Amino acid sequence: MWSPTEEEKYGVVICSFRGTVPQGLVLELGETVQILEKCEGWYRGVSIKKPSVKGIFPANYIHLKKAIVSNRGQYETVVPLEDSVVTEVTATLQEWAVLWKQLYVKHKVDLFYKLRHVMNELIDLRRQLLSGHLTQDQVREVKRHLTVRLDWGNEHLGLDLVPRKDFEVVDSDQISVSDLYKMHLSSRHSVQQSTSQVDTIRQRHGEACRMPVPHHFFLSLKSFTYNTIGEDTDVFFSLYDVREGKQISERFMVRLNKNGGPRNPEKIDRMCALFTDLSSKDMKRDLYIVAHVIRIGRMLLNDSKKGPPHLHYRRPYGCAVLSIMDVLQSISEIKEEKDFVLKVYTCNNENEWCQIHENIIRKSSTKYTAPSSNYGLIISLQLLRGDMEQIRRENPMIFNRGVSVTRKLGFPDVIMPGDIRNDLYLTLEKGDFERGGKSVQKNIEVTMYVLYADGEILKDCISLGSGEPSRSAYHSFVLYHNNSPRWGEIIKLPIPIDRFRGSHLRFEFRHCSTKDKGEKKLFGFAFTPLMRDDGTTLSDDIHELYVYKCDENSTFNNHALYLGLPCCKEDYNGCPNIPSSLIFQRSTKETFSVSTQLSSTKLTQNVDLLALLKWKAYPDRVMDILGRLRHVSGEEIVKFLQDILDTLFVVLDDNTEKYGLLVFQSLVFIINLLRDSKYFHFRPVMDTYIQKHFAGALAYKELIRCLKWYMDRSAELVRQDHIQEAMRAALLNSFPAIFDELLQMFTVQEVAEFVRGTLGSMPSTVHIGQSMDVVKLQSIARTVDSRLFSFSESRRILLPVVLHHIHLHLRQQKELLICSGILSSIFSIIKTSSLEGDVVEEVEMMVESLLDVLLQTLLTIMSKSQSQEAGEYVSCLLSLLRQMSDTHFQHLLDNFQSKDELKEFLLKIFCVFRNLMKMSVFPRDWMVMRLLTSNIIVTTVQYLSSALHKNFTETDFDFKVWNSYFSLAVLFINQPSLQLENATPPKRKKILDKYGDMRVMMAYELFSMWQNLGEHKIHFIPGMIGPFLGVTLVPQPEVRNIMIPIFHDMMDWEQRKNGNFKQVEAELIDKLDSLVSEGKGDENYRELFSLLLLEKIEQETWRETGISFVTSVTRLMERLLDYRDCMKGDETENKKIGCTVNLMNFYKSEINKEEMYIRYIHKLCDMHLQAENYTEAAFTLLLYCELLQWEDRPLREFLHYPSQSEWQRKEGLCRKIIHYFNKGKSWEFGIPLCRELAIQYESLYDYQSLSWIRKMEATYYDNIMEQQRLEPEFFRVGFYGRKFPFFLRNKEYVCRGHDYERLEAFQQRMLSEFPQAIAMQHPNHPDDSILQCDAQYLQIYAVTPIPDNIDVLQMDRVPDRIKSFYRVNNIRKFRYDRPFHKGPKDKENEFKSLWIERTTLTLTHSLPGISRWFEVERRELVEVSPLENAIQVVENKNQELRTLISQYQHKQMHGNINLLSMCLNGVIDAAVNGGIARYQEAFFDKDYITKHPGDAEKITQLKELMQEQVHVLGVGLAVHEKFVHPEMRPLHKKLIDQFQMMRSSLYHELPGLDKLSPACSGSSTPRSNVLVSHGPMSPESIKLVHRHSPLNLLGSVRHSSSSLSSHTSSETGNLVILTDSSVGETAEDMYHMQASPSTSSLSSTHSAPSQMINSAPSSARGSPSLQISTRHSPGDDDVAASPPGPDRAVPCIPQLSWKMDSLQISSAP
Repeated sequence: MWSPTEEEKYGVVICSFRGTVPQGLVLELGETVQILEKCEGWYRGVSIKKPSVKGIFPANYIHLKKAIVSNRGQYETVVPLEDSVVTEVTATLQEWAVLWKQLYVKHKVDLFYKLRHVMNELIDLRRQLLSGHLTQDQVREVKRHLTVRLDWGNEHLGLDLVPRKDFEVVDSDQISVSDLYKMHLSSRHSVQQSTSQVDTIRQRHGEACRMPVPHHFFLSLKSFTYNTIGEDTDVFFSLYDVREGKQISERFMVRLNKNGGPRNPEKIDRMCALFTDLSSKDMKRDLYIVAHVIRIGRMLLNDSKKGPPHLHYRRPYGCAVLSIMDVLQSISEIKEEKDFVLKVYTCNNENEWCQIHENIIRKSSTKYTAPSSNYGLIISLQLLRGDMEQIRRENPMIFNRGVSVTRKLGFPDVIMPGDIRNDLYLTLEKGDFERGGKSVQKNIEVTMYVLYADGEILKDCISLGSGEPSRSAYHSFVLYHNNSPRWGEIIKLPIPIDRFRGSHLRFEFRHCSTKDKGEKKLFGFAFTPLMRDDGTTLSDDIHELYVYKCDENSTFNNHALYLGLPCCKEDYNGCPNIPSSLIFQRSTKETFSVSTQLSSTKLTQNVDLLALLKWKAYPDRVMDILGRLRHVSGEEIVKFLQDILDTLFVVLDDNTEKYGLLVFQSLVFIINLLRDSKYFHFRPVMDTYIQKHFAGALAYKELIRCLKWYMDRSAELVRQDHIQEAMRAALLNSFPAIFDELLQMFTVQEVAEFVRGTLGSMPSTVHIGQSMDVVKLQSIARTVDSRLFSFSESRRILLPVVLHHIHLHLRQQKELLICSGILSSIFSIIKTSSLEGDVVEEVEMMVESLLDVLLQTLLTIMSKSQSQEAGEYVSCLLSLLRQMSDTHFQHLLDNFQSKDELKEFLLKIFCVFRNLMKMSVFPRDWMVMRLLTSNIIVTTVQYLSSALHKNFTETDFDFKVWNSYFSLAVLFINQPSLQLENATPPKRKKILDKYGDMRVMMAYELFSMWQNLGEHKIHFIPGMIGPFLGVTLVPQPEVRNIMIPIFHDMMDWEQRKNGNFKQVEAELIDKLDSLVSEGKGDENYRELFSLLLLEKIEQETWRETGISFVTSVTRLMERLLDYRDCMKGDETENKKIGCTVNLMNFYKSEINKEEMYIRYIHKLCDMHLQAENYTEAAFTLLLYCELLQWEDRPLREFLHYPSQSEWQRKEGLCRKIIHYFNKGKSWEFGIPLCRELAIQYESLYDYQSLSWIRKMEATYYDNIMEQQRLEPEFFRVGFYGRKFPFFLRNKEYVCRGHDYERLEAFQQRMLSEFPQAIAMQHPNHPDDSILQCDAQYLQIYAVTPIPDNIDVLQMDRVPDRIKSFYRVNNIRKFRYDRPFHKGPKDKENEFKSLWIERTTLTLTHSLPGISRWFEVERRELVEVSPLENAIQVVENKNQELRTLISQYQHKQMHGNINLLSMCLNGVIDAAVNGGIARYQEAFFDKDYITKHPGDAEKITQLKELMQEQVHVLGVGLAVHEKFVHPEMRPLHKKLIDQFQMMRSSLYHELPGLDKLSPACSGSSTPRSNVLVSHGPMSPESIKLVHRHSPLNLLGSVRHSSSSLSSHTSSETGNLVILTDSSVGETAEDMYHMQASPSTSSLSSTHSAPSQMINSAPSSARGSPSLQISTRHSPGDDDVAASPPGPDRAVPCIPQLSWKMDSLQISSAP
């Protein structure tokens, strides 16, 4: 017994169930189910995936989960009782799984693997969250990681952005639209943080300042592979800015041994650095990672003689670079390290070592040498974001590896209190030294020490780079033989702050000899103190130091000996009296330069600031020092902010009377400085100082005294404006801070009244400056954010004054961003309050004060496209509209004083709504926001539509308002976010459950309003036809059902007014074309459109025209849908062209839309050009050309044509068409156009153009005579079955094949174009079962063209190149033949009963034309009798002989006589061997003449033709004798002999011929065999029978694309086949044979059976496929013939067997 479940309501499938029982529900592992009933170990319920399908499944297959059930019963809903983040992860993973597989199919492999990684992470994090073993902090951290990954995946998969609060999805019903907007912004920001960091976020009132997020590069050196140096190396990594040409970071130093591993074994896998504190601005710089490699060893790498082996020098080796810009994208997208290989280049000239990195970056390849292999430094990089604390927390593994923190040379964006740093960076720039009497230049090494005031060398105060411990001495690298070395090496001096004063640097210069001893000889030194006498530090500059001479014997024990000397030029001016007797003499020609950069939070280079910080040293100057503070630069002040503030309060405490006012002014100056946007980020420093570091407990007394003093005198003093402003600002800023204290002493109403009075007394925006405007609004903002405003009783008191100020600002468009922030806060509070209590009164106030001004503000903002502000104000407007109830709308509409005011309001709000949908204020992926917006709009429109109908319908009809309304409704229904058909099923269900289908709601509203219009409907015809048509094309059945009948209404109203509905018709057809081409509409729409409108029209008086119109539009839709499907699919050019021709003809013939017709002409032309169908492109363009006249009528700009006269456009078209005919080698079609243009040019006396066109025409004639052209094949194709596109369905076409295309290739092409099609294997017309079936059948066979222009083809003197064109062009009729036996079959002579069924196809247009194929218009079927056959064969052969002989007589054929030899041999040999004798036996027999008395005339005709053939052969032999080559004389003699035999055999039957000689007459008649005559042509050129006769049976083979004969004529080389009755399968088989132009070999084989083979790969013309097989008498030798060479004839072959794929000749016993 099934019983409803109480607790078991929700579960997860833990084992797949196949549903093998009755009513079983198929379930997959991991699916979720909702359980309805249970019974003995079984559950009944639904899968959440398919909630409509109910079924049963085993209870033990389900893991139950706790759930909340609401609305128990038939329509109950079940929500799992689990963390909402877990639920979201589950749903998201299920959605991603489908899309993830699609990524693989679409070859997006990179994203596929990244997403797999993220999905695995999500599953793991979800598991951790479900475990329940995490602390609250850990849960929060896991949720943060989960949401980051969810948002990343959604963005990369193009899914919707999920608004969140505290990691959980927000419910849009529970918060205001403004808050929802903010959450979308913050969610988008968190998504963007994972790919690109947002630099700054604009600060809002009441929000804490956002700190800029620093970036850090983690770099790890994996190895130095293929290190061939063979010595220890130091590698220095640093960040280098190409544009500024300077290093921006410290150096990271790695010491490697000669094998490329770390010198210190403990450093294995720990050679890593973190380049810290890079700002977003730094990330946009053109940065490079530069690695300098310094080797430690001999002076010269490959010369062991230079210097002793125990002495090691630092020597430059090579450099490598990596562009951060190039790799930033790839390392931003992943969360782990990515490896890179840096090639190490060596310097060609050591003197340029300091520039090697620049040369490599600039690719100055002459200045460096590339390594022999691709290997080098292998490093890994990772990009990290966040402050150092966060980095340490999130990446503990990095810090466990002993990472070296490598800082920027300057300061980060913000220096927080507590950040202590004291680094001096010194760069060894260059030196210029004397040669010192040496023949070669010196090898100079610089040694540097840091010495304290007492001469002691400071330990560990020199750092070559992070990663290695500091040292006490620095040795520079040595440049070989260079007296002017340029080093460019940066050294960091981390000197303790207490040892800085009095310390100095000493530089000692030594020459490194490479002689045997290899000693380093001291020859000079330089020095510089670190601080000036005034206490300021060495300035950030280049310092040129004096060089003093010394030697190895010099002592530096008494440093006072040289410290008294000037260290540089500036110092020299301060030491005028230097005794000359000192032991150190300055070398005047030698100099040494260093540069310094100080990064210190404790030392300054500013004298005034230093004086303030050390004010106790100058007690008499304190007043002056405090006064000069305002002249110190802002950068220095913010750097030492904490020290300055501490100092000021100590000074104040020291003598309040004396210094109070100056300290007060200084504090005001500093606070004002921090208001500057430049120092915006330092405000948190000030806040931190006040909260944590401020210690002046009694300072407030003196400061308040000073403030009062200034207030008392502010009116009298002239120059105290900034003080007044500061005081006002201070009052307004601090005012909201005291509300809480006031609430402890007074009631809420009393405090509210007091605050209202204060805010009300503030001047309006007109009377005060901009900065005070900001302060005033910030004060209002703080008031709104205060606890006071959360009480409803205080809100009612405060709202009017707050709204008054905002209203004024919005009217004047001032401080919009702050105002929007205040409004957001108000709406947020109102929304929260509305969930708990009544807010009707407050909303009423806001509607009255804000609605109109909000609309005006939005229109202004939208016109300027300020999307940030537009988003803020749209969310405010939507918040307000959402809070409005029926009462509010009623009050609003009632309060308008006049209809004009109401009209203006409606126009404004409709315009804002329209802009909201057109401008896409909210991004595409903000689906939650977009849906809520749509819901608010449709609700508001429902309220406003009644007012529109009530006030503007009858006498007060206003077109503008109605039009605005209709446009809005149309835009609304067409919104992309509402097209639920594109959404996934779960998403669609979610939207429908929450909002329903809002398109249907709006469609009902739209239809209702249309019906309310009454007689005013006519104003919207034809204007609204296009928009309404767009709505009906929305793929929502209900919307279509509602909206399509409106077209009937429009037709009816226009019919009433004009007596027809031409406007509706024209507009509908125009718009239909563009909308369908955009992808709208489908087959269902076409059917529904026809059904609904025909049903309505049936009742009308104008039903006939209406039905005709609807039918026409329906047929247009069929064609448009076919066209669109062809265009958007991967269809072949043929399909696209056919579809376009079909649609184009429809526009021309059926609905006469000339402009659309011309558009499609050009689309078709472009397709032909793309497919290289140049002739067809020309014919297509000719259609447009023919519409134009040679007139000067001006034409407007159209498509790609400019504004021009009709004459100019026609001329341009003609030229283009001629060009296309030329490219298609159809010169005969181009010549008439040349003539037409010539007539025009001549009439205008434009001789230049006339000359050009005449030359063009002449060139075309030359081309016809000289250029080889291929004759195409023609194929008949039948398309049967309902699955074909409409324009092909159950129709037959004839297609013009491509060059070199034969039947088998064409058939293959058609089957690939229609992969679902089945090839029919017979040529019979299909029956109804095939025509009506849901399949595709193709019937294909070759057909023979029947030329129209017979005259030119029968002219003897016309060259074959000219005739060739007319044989295959301008063809409208084609035929194919099928042989069959009628009556009893005569086994002795089958020719007696062999008939031919001849089908003639007539096309709609001639080929070639605007397409390569045209539809068959008419079929004619005739039967040809055996006698007529014989007449044809003989007549065709006679004509062929005459043509060939004529060509030799008129010298058109030159040189080679082989073609004539072959032709004569073929006819004479065949006749001698009994071919013609078979005709004699069949038709000259007395029995035949008796039985067929009506054929007497035809028999006579046959006899005459035979006599004519004898005569023609005689002439032919005479010509042959004249031209024959001596070597071919034996053949000629043989032909003469055989000719005599032929004549004798015909003697008795044909009186009038000469008598035969006794030798001939005595011979018996030989048995008839098939004779094949070959000429010097490839087998591809063989022809069967001359085809000039209209009754040509088998046709002749022309020059084809598979063989190009070297001979001029294509009329030679015929194959004549005649048989007698002694042959078994002869006569019928003969007609089953067709010479194939694509035959490629002659081979010996047996014949295939005689049958029709449609699918055979033969390209036979005249029948689907033909075969022949004959035998000769026993005893004959087998002969296999191969294609003969060009200069020899082939002997007679007794038997022929012809297959489809090759010509085969075989003999058999």
